[in-house]
Amino acid sequence: MVGENIEVGVYPTRKALTMAQELESDLVEISPNAVPPVCKIMDYKKFLYEQKKREKALKSKSTKVTIKEIRFGPQTDEHDYEFKKKHAIKFLSEGAKLKAFVFFKGRSIIFKEQGQILLLRLAQELEDYGKVEQLPKLEGKRMIMFINPKK
Repeated sequence: MVGENIEVGVYPTRKALTMAQELESDLVEISPNAVPPVCKIMDYKKFLYEQKKREKALKSKSTKVTIKEIRFGPQTDEHDYEFKKKHAIKFLSEGAKLKAFVFFKGRSIIFKEQGQILLLRLAQELEDYGKVEQLPKLEGKRMIMFINPKK
């Protein structure tokens, strides 16, 4: 009887409770939304333990996505660009998602074409390491582009 599904419709609630008390166990409601609700005679503490264990196993299987950011100016020098590109390659090879953006300060917003060219060049040079998720898009004073790592 222990661990056996008991439909409350088949056994009235009192009978199910008395059966659980006779077996010195708990009457646990497994799926309350079912018609009739499904109950099981089992040890409630053990049920909670197994449920937590299942949730922990599912959580450990899911991967956490880390996002690394690289910031450029609209008129970033060649050396600085190469330095930041090297970091971007390192981030993508470690499996992190890359958020590259050009930040426009003050009146530098007039150079938005240069910022877009810079980001597209970066995307083209990082083609071996990652795939562009979102093309450069202007949001306020930033032009943002996302790159996912290749598996």
